[in-house]
Amino acid sequence: MTVARSILLFVLAAVAEIGGAWLIWQGVREHRGWLWMGAGIVALGAYGFVATLQPDAQFGRILAAYGGIFVAGSLLWGMALDGYRPDRWDVIGALICLAGVGVIMYAPRGI
Repeated sequence: MTVARSILLFVLAAVAEIGGAWLIWQGVREHRGWLWMGAGIVALGAYGFVATLQPDAQFGRILAAYGGIFVAGSLLWGMALDGYRPDRWDVIGALICLAGVGVIMYAPRGI
């Protein structure tokens, strides 16, 4: 259950961080205004709190692993909301990042 909880928290963190950055992007680059940017700031703050809920207590490990989630999640977000179509190299890179997440977070320790 700990791995499932950790994965769920990574997904929630990705939605908050990527969503927050996207909202700010929309507010600034797409001229949607301060309401969008404010919502983005709130979402980015929520990301910071969600990250603290990970079962592992090592800040560096959590943020390093989250980097891989961010890479894959950003491509998925772009596909879902901006019509982005990743090429095979994007997909291969994201899979490599996710493999790194697995090693960093879930490899047996203390052996």
